[in-house]
Amino acid sequence: MNATLSLDLDNTWSYMKTHGDPGWETFPSYLDVVVPRFLTFLRERRLRITVFVVGQDAALEKNAEAIESIAAAGHEIGNHSFHHEPWLHTHTEAAIEEEIARAEAAIEDVTGWRPHGFRGPGFTRSDAIFRVLARRGYLYDASTFPTFIGPLARAYYFRTARLEGAARHERDALFGKFTDGFARNRYYRVKTDAGLIGELPVTTMPGLRIPIHVSYVLYLSVFSPALARRYFRFALTLCRLTNTEPSILLHPLDFLDGGDVPELRFFPAMNLPLERKLSVVADACEALRETFTVRPLLEYVRDHGRTCAVLERKLIQPGDRPA
Repeated sequence: MNATLSLDLDNTWSYMKTHGDPGWETFPSYLDVVVPRFLTFLRERRLRITVFVVGQDAALEKNAEAIESIAAAGHEIGNHSFHHEPWLHTHTEAAIEEEIARAEAAIEDVTGWRPHGFRGPGFTRSDAIFRVLARRGYLYDASTFPTFIGPLARAYYFRTARLEGAARHERDALFGKFTDGFARNRYYRVKTDAGLIGELPVTTMPGLRIPIHVSYVLYLSVFSPALARRYFRFALTLCRLTNTEPSILLHPLDFLDGGDVPELRFFPAMNLPLERKLSVVADACEALRETFTVRPLLEYVRDHGRTCAVLERKLIQPGDRPA
């Protein structure tokens, strides 16, 4: 069975912006620290993944070397929007298209890679976003997070944030709704007016629909590293038993501690020493590799597209073929 692994390359400023912290407008960045760190980690384990890059970061000269090095290492580059606003779904379709196109251009300028996949910041998604992606030739979106606990995560975030009025209202859908727990937990295709586009959700535990992405495993490890290890391996066992090919998510903060970015100490597990965090991440990646063939998202989606095409051809009987 296959699995996919991706990393959302959110930056210091984008976390601060969503959290309502002052100073994000100067675009503080930890990319020069975290990118070499996770590239070394992945190279040592011979893992190729998908990295979703924010267009604003690609547009800044100070980040060019770090972002270019990701593509040079052979990883797929995905589009994570230009301004990293989790309320993208509230924009007009024209504004959504401009946001996605601007990120595309900035990413391609730096890496030479035109993205084929998109993940909305904060798992934002809408029919308008799907239409824009299909119209622009994207092969997949990866913005579904099928869990029931989105409102709980949002409540925790709001408790530590400096948000009022309109700014808080903009973030009303951050991390999703309770009903997202009923969404599909495996790859499927979405039909839009502009054509079909694949949807590859961030996998949650089959049946229970609680998170299994690595940042959540790190949060559990604050209380018990052994529990976190067993939790993740149990989730992978359920994936195998239910024929769910997992799509596992990483974040930059999985490779950083509070000493690296004091501004983000409020995030769960940022109080853990870096060595301990990397040990948990390494164990999770090793567990994934033990059970599944780990691939970037684009490779997985392309293979599914070929399989679907073959099945569709088989379903068309010779007498049904158009002249």
